[in-house]
Amino acid sequence: MKQYDVIVVGAGTGGSMTAKTVASKGFSVCLIDRKDRNAIGQKVCGDAIGKHHFDNLGLKYPSGQEKEGDISGINVHSPDLQTVFRIVGEGLTGFMINRYLFGQRLLKDALDAGAELFDSTHVLEPIIESGKVKGIEARHLTKETKTRFLGDVVVDASGVSAIVRNHLPLEIGLETNVRSEDTVVCYREIRELKDQVDEPTFCEIYLDLEKAEGGYYWIFPEGKTKVNVGLGVAAIKGHPNPKDMLYKHVLTMPMFRDSKIIHGGGGIVPTRRPLDSLVGNGVVVVGDAGCQVNPIHGGGIGPSMMGGAIAGSVITEALEKGQPTIENLWPINVCFMKSYGAKQAGLDVFRMFLQNLSNDDLNYGMKYRLIKEEDILKASLGEEIRLNVTDASRRVFKGLGRLPFLKSLYRMAKTVKKVKTLYNKYPNSPQELNAWKNQVEEIFAYIGRTL
Repeated sequence: MKQYDVIVVGAGTGGSMTAKTVASKGFSVCLIDRKDRNAIGQKVCGDAIGKHHFDNLGLKYPSGQEKEGDISGINVHSPDLQTVFRIVGEGLTGFMINRYLFGQRLLKDALDAGAELFDSTHVLEPIIESGKVKGIEARHLTKETKTRFLGDVVVDASGVSAIVRNHLPLEIGLETNVRSEDTVVCYREIRELKDQVDEPTFCEIYLDLEKAEGGYYWIFPEGKTKVNVGLGVAAIKGHPNPKDMLYKHVLTMPMFRDSKIIHGGGGIVPTRRPLDSLVGNGVVVVGDAGCQVNPIHGGGIGPSMMGGAIAGSVITEALEKGQPTIENLWPINVCFMKSYGAKQAGLDVFRMFLQNLSNDDLNYGMKYRLIKEEDILKASLGEEIRLNVTDASRRVFKGLGRLPFLKSLYRMAKTVKKVKTLYNKYPNSPQELNAWKNQVEEIFAYIGRTL
């Protein structure tokens, strides 16, 4: 049996950031991961991250081999490939990173801060006593030995598997299951091209609800001749195999002729607003385990690091008081929901709007600017989409043949504002959570009926 102040399950971006933040204040931190230490950071990923996340967290920008390229904007393509929205803005600049080297950097930061790593260790289940998470039981993968790790706070940063969260009883008060339709199944490859890409600093996103149902496909340059190319589909019953769709519809494009695969792999990504609560009695959820992602594209590197930094800071304050109770951990919820959760919730509404369109709607809407670059930019930055009288009149005139589309667009814009207002009024105590959750569920039930 081993005793620590904090146990962090998962040494990915969110877990390493949490461990570093707590350990740097002198508390004992146990960091557990299934992978061997030298494999931590290897993950199938889009490899893109916004510059603002480094600025907000005070992290050094990626450089050298850790940086694969720069991002200056995004090109969004209509299904018929006839219209391209060029989306640029301060919040969209960033980097393509070497996911492995970046993950190793964050792990080293955590260990340098004083965290103790237990690698090649599989967490079996949480230890729960008197309605509180007291630790976890784990098994070493090579030695086949079991160990009980006890701590004042357990942090589940185990990714989409959510190994701790999924084993919690209802009395802890956390959502234990995420609906499959709120996840995307992805497959991506890193490929070396024969020729240089046209715009090495622009990420290419392709909207096509037939080739990538409920998702999209992408081509993200990593330098001049290497790309991260992938496709994601909503994980609804009977969904197509994303690898098959990628090979059929994307890798047949002329730019991939004679290209060579460097690495390929798939995975599941949550694409929804964060869990209604990220804390329970003795437990905190961070990263993909807490659905701290961008609901539109599933990007989670930046949000998970933000979630880890917030969680680590609040946990530290609770430990300093000697009372890591749910009440003292609750500021994790309030801080995250008001800083990023409100944006996530708005993007979740926008995601549901896009998923309910047809390719014809998207082609028409983009061609005649019923949806505009400005709408997508504002949505991506979590800002309010405003439709003034003049703008609305112009859209109605051009959209006479698409009135259901226009009505859905207006409902979406109105609902984004409403849901963000609700998240900015996140309850200040656990006792107020149920009333707030009822309002959230009512809004999203309305969205499901009307968009």
